Amino acid sequence: MAAVLDSTPAHLRGNGRPVTEELTVTDLQVTGSIPKELDGRYLRTGPNPLSGTSDHPFFGDGMTHGVRLRDGQAEWYKNRYVQTPFIKDPSVNILDPSVMMDMTSSKANTHVIGHAGKILALEEGHFPYVLDGDLDTVGPTDFDGVLKGSFTAHPKICPVTGELLAFGYSAMEPYLRYLRVSADGEMVQTENITVGGPTMMHDFNITENYVIFMDLPACFNMELAMKGEMPIRWDDSYPARLGVMPRNGTDADVTWYDISSCYVFHPMNSYEEGDKIVLDVARFSHMWRESSMDFPSPELWRWTIDTKTGKVHEEQIDDRSAEFPRVADSVIGLKHRYGYMASQDFAGGDPANASGAILKYDRETGARSDIEFGRGCVGGEPVFVPSADPQNEDDGYLMTYLYDADADSSRFVIMDAASMDNTPVASVDLPRVPNGFHGSWVDASVAD
Repeated sequence: MAAVLDSTPAHLRGNGRPVTEELTVTDLQVTGSIPKELDGRYLRTGPNPLSGTSDHPFFGDGMTHGVRLRDGQAEWYKNRYVQTPFIKDPSVNILDPSVMMDMTSSKANTHVIGHAGKILALEEGHFPYVLDGDLDTVGPTDFDGVLKGSFTAHPKICPVTGELLAFGYSAMEPYLRYLRVSADGEMVQTENITVGGPTMMHDFNITENYVIFMDLPACFNMELAMKGEMPIRWDDSYPARLGVMPRNGTDADVTWYDISSCYVFHPMNSYEEGDKIVLDVARFSHMWRESSMDFPSPELWRWTIDTKTGKVHEEQIDDRSAEFPRVADSVIGLKHRYGYMASQDFAGGDPANASGAILKYDRETGARSDIEFGRGCVGGEPVFVPSADPQNEDDGYLMTYLYDADADSSRFVIMDAASMDNTPVASVDLPRVPNGFHGSWVDASVAD
């Protein structure tokens, strides 16, 4: 008898399988000891199609997963769909041009952050969605009417000023708009920025005095859009550039620097050092050249912009594939010594043999240390949370959801960032948490 081929898309197999039931679990089994100074929520979002299927890994409906920690206890685990138009009417087509232009039609499936007393669920093509402390949806926000277009999934919170620095991109002019939000949540600046065309700008960089835009060759293709396909493809003729602008500057203040053709979804961090600007990034050689599922392997690279000579030095730091880079929130835009990334080996597509790790890079010594999760266990983006009275930059914890293929269930793990010990400080047993993208530690002072 001929074998039956599995027609399920690869991104919906294994731990990509959607979980559509919304749960509240309060009787949580904990191994180890949850540090008592941790008072807040670990939140992470991701695409989780309500219909059970989606044509692309980026198209699933946003579901936020959270664990509430207080007084050394895990009080609850909750998962909630962000109540977007796609949840209210699953027949809505994300690639319909009228839907794409409706700024409330967000999938809200990429990132979740806390700022100015609000939890924001983010997706880069539309308005943010506000959630409450129980992960229920309050609704979309346009910052009291000031936001007129899209808002990135990767804004940066300045640890010095408390500002939320952001941008929005579009397939139509203006292709790029810079956005600055005050520490108390008021959008105080919007600036149109001139770029060479409509590109997908997933993330950007900040330093103490500048923002740095990444104008790279993943470009909108209207012919594909009219066919109802993922409307972004690689364009070898589009130059790759970095644009440096003062944080309160305008389009006229941007200085552009050429770099080798590549793509970056996520930088680790950036900072100023004299006349130089240093950026550590997860770099891809290209993105979506052959198809919308063309994902080459990323590695950690360092770009050093020499603002005097106008040149950029490009250096590969590691050849181990890794993504989702993070630093401590306290050093965002400032010189960092340590950075953390997630490494995932999917063993030819077999979830049972897949393995994951957290990589820690010491940018002062050049050393790398790893937490290896072992066969069948894959984690996600590592989020750093400082200890109560940190003595060093890495004095704290790394948090992520960890999927165990043998048990087909998940754990929330708290790892020691300083020692990088493979044994968790604490582990909380959870129902299966499907693969996702980005998350944050949201302190109780932000939302409770």
